[in-house]
Formats: sequence, structure tokens, C-alpha cells
Amino acid sequence: PAQLSQAAAGAKVDDKQISRIEGIINSMTPLERTKPELIKASRKRRIAMGAGVQVMHVNQLLNQFEQTQKMMKMFSKGGGMAKMMRGMAGKIPGMGR
Repeated sequence: PAQLSQAAAGAKVDDKQISRIEGIINSMTPLERTKPELIKASRKRRIAMGAGVQVMHVNQLLNQFEQTQKMMKMFSKGGGMAKMMRGMAGKIPGMGR
């Protein structure tokens, strides 16, 4: 926990990026916020227009959310970092067998 808070303190926070993310989330309906899997192309266009960003930014946020969700599930099931590293071994060149 102490290492995590130190890492967070050293991380640079881009206010522009935070504003963009906030705009995207605020442009979603409550249902879309709870079930992001419902967000298909037409909804992405609407959200992007409402937030004043490109659809690419909406896609990036949704992908980031999905990856974070997978990581949190991995940690909650046990195994933590070791399990995550084993899962990544086949996806990163030079890792694994």
C-alpha cells in the first residue's frame, strides 16, 4: 500500500485528459455507465459528439476500462501479481517459454 501511494504521488496527472474522460462519462446514460458492453458504434458517436471528442477517445476509454476490470478480477480471485504476470507471459515478446 505504501509503494502504491508513492507511485500515485509521482504519477503526472494531465488535467486535459481528466476533463476529456469526465466529458465522455458525463455524455453516457446511466445505463451505459453500468453496462458499457451496450455501447456500440452509434452510441459511441453520440457520446463523442456530446463530449466534444473523437470516437477514438471513447474507444480508448472503454478499452482502458475493460483492461482494468480484467486486472481487478484477476487480483480478486487470488494469485495477484504472480498470476497476472503468468497471464501476460504469452502476450509479451521475450517472456514465457
